[in-house]
Amino acid sequence: MVQAMIDIPEEANHILNIVKARYNLKTKSDAISKIVIECGGNILAPELRTEYMKKLEKIQKGKYNSYKTFEELRKATS
Repeated sequence: MVQAMIDIPEEANHILNIVKARYNLKTKSDAISKIVIECGGNILAPELRTEYMKKLEKIQKGKYNSYKTFEELRKATS
């Protein structure tokens, strides 16, 4: 675990206290970690796999598979 001393404004401190209370966290460090992990997911969105992109392109072009039953879908995807 990395330790760091940081200076934060009063408003940020207030928000940390709210996050800490809302999620029943023990420390402000836990609150900072929660905020960073949640926001990081939005910033560092993973790239889509190429096969998924190809499926999306087929769907956008109107080329998609239709299934009458869930069994047909399961057989096609397995």
